[in-house]
Amino acid sequence: MAASSIREDVFNLPNMLTWARVFVIPVFMWLMYLGTPLCSMIAAVLFTLAAITDFVDGYLARRMGLESLTGKFLDPLADKLIVTAAMIMLVYHGDLQAWLVAIVLSREFAVTGLRAMAGAEGIVLKSRSSARLKTAFQLVGVLGMIIHYTYEIDWYVVSSPVNFHVMGYWFVIVSVWLGLWSGFMYFWGFIQGIGQVKAPAK
Repeated sequence: MAASSIREDVFNLPNMLTWARVFVIPVFMWLMYLGTPLCSMIAAVLFTLAAITDFVDGYLARRMGLESLTGKFLDPLADKLIVTAAMIMLVYHGDLQAWLVAIVLSREFAVTGLRAMAGAEGIVLKSRSSARLKTAFQLVGVLGMIIHYTYEIDWYVVSSPVNFHVMGYWFVIVSVWLGLWSGFMYFWGFIQGIGQVKAPAK
């Protein structure tokens, strides 16, 4: 690929949105480090915007015909980086156990490696509904733990205090179990795929 084509690929609009999610991580971590109610809320807003741009950049790439290898590599990487950054800061503040984060990261590395192996063998690993649920619970859980503090929420009919830290923590716990289950299903799909691959003729 020519150098100019690579530059156009890296700096097109969808990929620039993805780069923005990466570049905001240091600011996001600094806000979480300060940990005041205001800083936590701003960090939560940045995390939410990052989640929104994850959908927007993919939509724009498809709509504008700008899907690229760079985007396919960078987009999931940006997602994992900001979630990992959030979890590291939660561990730093003692809000989340390190062993839970170790399980989450181990699962992500294992599934990423498995997908690479499957692709090399010509095996297609179908996306799992449990994996999508894992992502949803993880994002909501991490967001809740970033907000951290207890706020009075008006439900129109009644208002009640909501401890966002506790709520987020249990969402994260559910996401860990869903992640382990979906990881197992990916490995099972890989084993089944290997069994269906025809051995080369001698």
